[in-house]
This record gives sequence, C-alpha cells and structure tokens, in this order.
Amino acid sequence: MITLTQQAVKQLQELLGPDAGEERGLRLFVERGGCAGMSYAMKIDSPSPGDIVVEKDGVHLFIASDSSELLKDCEVDYTDDLSDAGFKIRNPNAARSCGCGTSFEPAGKSPDAHGD
Repeated sequence: MITLTQQAVKQLQELLGPDAGEERGLRLFVERGGCAGMSYAMKIDSPSPGDIVVEKDGVHLFIASDSSELLKDCEVDYTDDLSDAGFKIRNPNAARSCGCGTSFEPAGKSPDAHGD
C-alpha cells in the first residue's frame, strides 16, 4: 500500500483547495527515462478507470494501474528545504536512485512500465 506523510497531505490540501473532493488529486505514475532508467511523474488530475486510489484526510492520490507494481509500498512525502522543495518518493522497490531522486532502477525488474 502506498502511504502519504502528513507533510504531503498538508501540501496537497493547500494545492488542491477545499473543494477538490474525489474528482481531483495527485496522479503518480512511472515512465521510462531519467538517469536511472525509470522516472516518477506527477500531475494534478482526475481518477481514471483502473487507478488505485489512496485517500488520507480528504486528499486523493491516484496511482496509474500500470505503475502500481513499481510503486508498491512507497511513501510520498513533501519537503520544503531551502534548496530542494517538492514531493519526494521513498521507494523500497528501487535497486538504486539517481542523485536528484526523480528516477530509479527497479529491483530485479525490467524497466518496461509507463503511465499516464
């Protein structure tokens, strides 16, 4: 199961506003690319058929079905550091990640997933 930290929930509440409901949330998916082979991608979106929907404190995270295995047991966090603010993915399925944290190599898997 994918989890959202309280910091990520708070940022999503601010980003989406009070009227987001179940029809707007953060879409998280994986696509080919990046220096480690696979890249995380995110956008504000509506749910699509087959999405895994994670709800916490009124905000929704939509996981693209074709990315769900690569994102299994991930944690979505938000940091507001002076030099590096944004959503961060902690992925236990990654064999290695790039220095910027936006791409990864899946552990024991062929990089063939893509989403949207």
